[in-house]
Amino acid sequence: MKRILVTGGAGFVGSHLCERLLNEGNDVICLDNYFTGNKENVVHLLDNPYFELVRHDITEPFYAEVDEIYNMACPASPVHYQYNPIKTIKTSVMGAINTLGLAKRVKAKILQASTSEVYGDPTVHPQPESYWGNVNPIGIRSCYDEGKRCAETLFMDYHSQNDVAIKIIRIFNTYGPRMNPNDGRVVSNFIMQALRGEDITIFGDGKQTRSFQYVDDLVEGIIRMMNSDPKFLGPVNLGNPNEFTMLELAEAVIRLTNSNSKLKFMPLPQDDPKQRQPDINLAKEKLDGWQPNIQLEEGLLETIKYFKTKI
Repeated sequence: MKRILVTGGAGFVGSHLCERLLNEGNDVICLDNYFTGNKENVVHLLDNPYFELVRHDITEPFYAEVDEIYNMACPASPVHYQYNPIKTIKTSVMGAINTLGLAKRVKAKILQASTSEVYGDPTVHPQPESYWGNVNPIGIRSCYDEGKRCAETLFMDYHSQNDVAIKIIRIFNTYGPRMNPNDGRVVSNFIMQALRGEDITIFGDGKQTRSFQYVDDLVEGIIRMMNSDPKFLGPVNLGNPNEFTMLELAEAVIRLTNSNSKLKFMPLPQDDPKQRQPDINLAKEKLDGWQPNIQLEEGLLETIKYFKTKI
């Protein structure tokens, strides 16, 4: 049994990760300040004697004896990370410093949940890990993009200077049950609008693309990365390479919800990427052939079922 710390553990992805780690027989400490996380996401785990829920803000140091740390804490949707941009960048940078300091002290292995947003509005398609990105450092998204880029730098520097055992993943668009219905991300927006019979909001012409990964596939990739060859640090892309336009996603959601919603076109937000598709060849090579198994329609049906309980 390993003692594992999951920061942001009551969040969408963090809660699925906590559940999986408990099911594998580990002792899990779930840390969250509930800015975007929610106790509802982990309430079903509270009866497990090996699960501990702690309210804590990772911009402040945390002390515990642990074997592994999954640093998942940071608001990840534009609505939430732009609400308080200074807090967002503090969460990425100070959160990385505090969790890395803990890992250094207790000699724990630590994984950083980075993001495809480090690639910005990419000029290379699909995006391999070797691509350095096209990021606006002073735009409305930069509190998140540059915060995550800085966190990757800190992880590499703690490894090279202090020999901390690190892993870095870059998460592409992920969806599934326990998403916040009001988080402003495209999958939750479209499903909630369709279920309520509202117009579905398409920004721009709807031809911009995203690649959508179901949360169970992501959690599998995260755990494989943590358990991979110690010499393989990453970063590694975790995402579904199947690419869809916003129009295709909207049409699929309308069909699967049997909705009468119409499409409503709005101006494209500043610095919104036109394309986003992961190159996952490195993940396939280094993570025992990992690749997503759950395709969009199957995953959307599960997500719609969850959101129906939130209406």
